[in-house]
Amino acid sequence: MTTTAEPSTDLPPDTGGVLSPRYRALTVGMVALITLVAFEALAVATAMPTVAQSLNGLSLYALAFGGPLASGVVAMVVSGTWSDLKGPTRPLWHGTAWFLAGLIIAGLAPSMEILVAGRIIQGFGSGLLTVALYVVVGHLYPARLRPRIFAAFATGWVVPSLVGPAIAGLIVEHASWRIVFLAVPAIAIPAALVMRPGLAHGTAHEPRTGRLWDKRAMWAVAAAIGVGLLYYGGQQRGVLQVVLLALGLAAVVVFGPKLLPRRTFVLGRGLPSVIALRGLVAAAGFGSEVFLPLMLTRERGLSPSLAGLVLTVSALSWTAASWYRGRPKQPFSHGVFLQAGMVSIVLGIATAVLTLNPHVPVVVAIFGWSLTGLGMGTVFPTLSVLVLEYSEREEQGTNSSAAQLSDSLSTATILAVGGSLFAALEPHSAVTAYLVAFGLPALFALIGVQAGRRTATP
Repeated sequence: MTTTAEPSTDLPPDTGGVLSPRYRALTVGMVALITLVAFEALAVATAMPTVAQSLNGLSLYALAFGGPLASGVVAMVVSGTWSDLKGPTRPLWHGTAWFLAGLIIAGLAPSMEILVAGRIIQGFGSGLLTVALYVVVGHLYPARLRPRIFAAFATGWVVPSLVGPAIAGLIVEHASWRIVFLAVPAIAIPAALVMRPGLAHGTAHEPRTGRLWDKRAMWAVAAAIGVGLLYYGGQQRGVLQVVLLALGLAAVVVFGPKLLPRRTFVLGRGLPSVIALRGLVAAAGFGSEVFLPLMLTRERGLSPSLAGLVLTVSALSWTAASWYRGRPKQPFSHGVFLQAGMVSIVLGIATAVLTLNPHVPVVVAIFGWSLTGLGMGTVFPTLSVLVLEYSEREEQGTNSSAAQLSDSLSTATILAVGGSLFAALEPHSAVTAYLVAFGLPALFALIGVQAGRRTATP
């Protein structure tokens, strides 16, 4: 068989870290792309109200977010299969191209319909490239360096949460919202080009036979429609909301499990529990995070900037925990770290909820949410390492896409369900609404403690 890449014959010895001469360009390029994907997601969320008003497209506001989420679900499955069949290089370059094309279309859009189309294209590209990047780590980095590169990926997601909304707000206020979309390609293209030498230095990939558009891709389309219905339905009210949420939830429940390893939903030992835990930690962290600033501003009277400070502290603790998990010679097993991380998330949510009581100082919420950040920063890099550790080389794409699908499907579901329950309960009792909104993610985190115990293979 022919191969897609020839191993280099003049590389330095495989020593040093992720920034050693052998890996430096590849590491910098990949982390830059991850950071730009994260920045774009946060920046667009900040700019979208202005965008919708400028293009007279408030009726399509929900679709501007749900569309890329849905197309990303399909892209993750396609990218995983493509990476296993042909290697990760092709889906990585195609994903980067789709991502940049979508941003340019959205940035130049004369109408909200064109902008939504650009967002859907951009979401498809994002799904392709993020899965391919994880497979690149599995193919090109030795096991000893994977915790470090995944810690760097985690930082690439967290840092934009500190500066992304503020930068986007300044751009929208003092320049044009179009810059939020068009500035990213100017940085992403050089970042992608930086990776080329590192990708060429990888070990050869032996192509396998198989179909790129198989039954899993069709299941992904059905699940993606469910995600879109969940997101769109969550923005509606009355009977329409109930019908859309029911249809979306049914599609996710029926077709989502077909995209994940067997026994994922019963916490089977090893990889199934790893994939399940990826969804549980995402649902717990992100499902509760959206309500914290709302609670602090509406119930405790904080300004938006002070409420955002709580999230900043969490981002810093997340970064610190990820950095620590990237260090060599860890004192405990992966399973112990996963259980400790999920316990920290449970404690963080419970502590933050205490500030519903007006007699509890707001600083308690800051402390509690820093615990949640520590848990997230501990769990996410650990799961990424385990996915590759439990995967044969020819399965790294499929299993990496399963992990990210578990994340996306769980997050979309809990945000839609939690948001709808909150909207229904809040007019009658704000305290009850917040307790339900935080209690549901806390329940996911508690289940995650059990899942952490079962990630170790016999």
